[in-house]
Amino acid sequence: MARRKKRIDHDNRDRWLISYADFVTLLFAFFVVMYSISSVNETKYKTFSDSLNSAFSIRPIPANVAVMPNEQEQLLKALVDKRTARLGEQQRKIQDRMNKLASSLKQVMSPLIDQRLVNINPTKRGVEIDISASLLFRTGEAVLQPDALNVLRQVSVVLINEELPIEVEGHTDDIPILTKQFPSNWELSSARASSVVRMMIGNGVPEKRLSVVGLASNQPLAPNDSPENRAKNRRVSITILAPNMERAVTSGE
Repeated sequence: MARRKKRIDHDNRDRWLISYADFVTLLFAFFVVMYSISSVNETKYKTFSDSLNSAFSIRPIPANVAVMPNEQEQLLKALVDKRTARLGEQQRKIQDRMNKLASSLKQVMSPLIDQRLVNINPTKRGVEIDISASLLFRTGEAVLQPDALNVLRQVSVVLINEELPIEVEGHTDDIPILTKQFPSNWELSSARASSVVRMMIGNGVPEKRLSVVGLASNQPLAPNDSPENRAKNRRVSITILAPNMERAVTSGE
């Protein structure tokens, strides 16, 4: 039987080409990825543009209209200008609304304004009605006097037709009070504001629109250095809060 010849293994000297080819492939893939990152993705840009248009209530740019890089700045400027114009217009509407409310309140309370018992002013927060405590309460008490009932009834009639939140604040002078019912001016100011709120609810103002704050003597209108100034500081402030600007623009009020 013929002896089988031993197989001679030859060294594969070209094996390095495989690693080299893999390296070239990876390098090519790397440059493809880098190029794709540096290139403008029209689909993503259109999505971004449509989102901005939706947020600012502007019609989206048609798909067949090309937007050049120098036009992008003009587009964003147009969006900002439109937003600014809407904010300005909404601010004017809110201001007109609050001025009309202040005029209505001044009309029904003009006799008390003339007597300097009531003061009505538009503020940054809304319309503020300052009512002298002497018109509403006896000294050191939080029970409304009969004459005060008609005053609050007039205020309530105007505010029933509004949907704005109302904040009622009680204020005192700096003379301490120490009674069984009111250990300090904090309790007195809070109780007085609460009495006004209960009266307004009884006259038809929705309870959910009202809030009570007792501030004691911490927000005086004048220095507590004379009887006249202390009388100015003893008051109840009713503030009809203006609409929130951003919320008004979003809801299109």
